[in-house]
Amino acid sequence: MSKVDKKPLKEKIILGLDPGTNVMGYGVILVHGLQLTLLQFGVIQLSKFESHELRLKKIFERVLGLVDEFNPDEVALEAPFYGKNVQSMLKLGRAQGVAMSAALFREIPIVEYAPKKVKQSVTGNGNASKEQVAKMVMQIFKLKELPKLLDASDALAVALCHHYQGKGPQKSAGKSWESYVKENPGRIK
Repeated sequence: MSKVDKKPLKEKIILGLDPGTNVMGYGVILVHGLQLTLLQFGVIQLSKFESHELRLKKIFERVLGLVDEFNPDEVALEAPFYGKNVQSMLKLGRAQGVAMSAALFREIPIVEYAPKKVKQSVTGNGNASKEQVAKMVMQIFKLKELPKLLDASDALAVALCHHYQGKGPQKSAGKSWESYVKENPGRIK
């Protein structure tokens, strides 16, 4: 290629997750240069499972299924936010950890984003409502109607946030999750 030729555009698939213990949202997008394509989005219904343990098992299975189906380059998750109910926070953290484990099981790099960061990236307002986020996601992907459960649009917002941030895997003391897994194979089973 000469200097005037453009480099070929690289494609990237991002799986966005909005962890939850009753409903977990997911969204899969394809990034090709500046073009964004919605591949799939929806929710994983967990309230029908009686025990928290069964819900965690279903999260692992479904996230692993999404990873196997779409082979994302990266997974972006919304980090749990601190609430007044410590038990709810612990359960949400477990759900997020299980989702992270499913991605790491297939060696997919993961990145976490605070809820305010996701809202700011997508709407320009870190305090936007779920409805405002959903309407912006609808506009970006030219969706005709609002999703029934906003967890799905929240997950798409997480994937968009990751794309807009232009980041790779989250760095922790200068190291990515991917490098952590490679350096610590005995800790991941």
